[in-house]
Order: sequence, then structure tokens, then C-alpha cells
Amino acid sequence: MKNIVYIILGTFLGIVLYKSEAASWFRIYEMFQFDSFHMYGIIGSALAVGIVLVQWIKKSKVKSFSGETIAILDKEKSIARYILGGALFGLGWALAGACPGPIYILVGAGYWPIVIVLVGALLGAFAYGVLRSKLPH
Repeated sequence: MKNIVYIILGTFLGIVLYKSEAASWFRIYEMFQFDSFHMYGIIGSALAVGIVLVQWIKKSKVKSFSGETIAILDKEKSIARYILGGALFGLGWALAGACPGPIYILVGAGYWPIVIVLVGALLGAFAYGVLRSKLPH
């Protein structure tokens, strides 16, 4: 029953992303062609809100829904992994026309070819889980 909050929030986020056209392949294509500010505005707004909320969580010792204090640890600094990871993520995003979040939204909206991308994303996550101990972190 505690998970109902996450289902409601996820459904709300899906509706917002779909209605704002953040899950639209055409909007994503426009972004990668530098033809429209639409997606950059959405991503920039999310980044600004995220920065403010993360700093607030770090400073005010906010607790999770289960009552545990949220601890956001600093990441190890490494330029190579961010360049490689960002390039791989961006390439997958450009080829698929969707980052991982909107994949579920697009399936829910009835765009059935995105199921191929969903299967690929799940296989990639599984492969990462199998290879994680062998990868540099």
C-alpha cells in the first residue's frame, strides 16, 4: 500500500511528460538538430529544480517516505567515465529517440515500435548487472 504514492507520482510525471511533448520523438529530433528550444527549456528547468532540491535535501536532513534520512554521497571525480557514459547515453538517446524515462510513457501511449527500445534497455541493464563487478567504477 505504501507504493501507491510512487504509482500516483509516476502516473502524474508520465502525463506531464506526455502533455509537454517531452516524450515526443519529433521534439527530441528537433533538439538534436538545434531547431527548437522546447526540450532545452524542459531539461534546463528540470536541472535547475533538481539542483535546488538536492542542495535542500543535503542541508536539511530530509527523511524518505520510510523514515530514513536521505544521504546523497559525493561521486568520485573522473572525466573519462563521464565522457564515455555521456557519449554512450547520448548515442542511445539519439538512435532510439527516447531516453529511459519516456520509454514507458511511449509504450503507454501506444507507440509499439518503442517496445524494441524497451527490450534493449532491459537487456542493457541486465548486462550491466552481470558485468558490474568487472567494470571500472
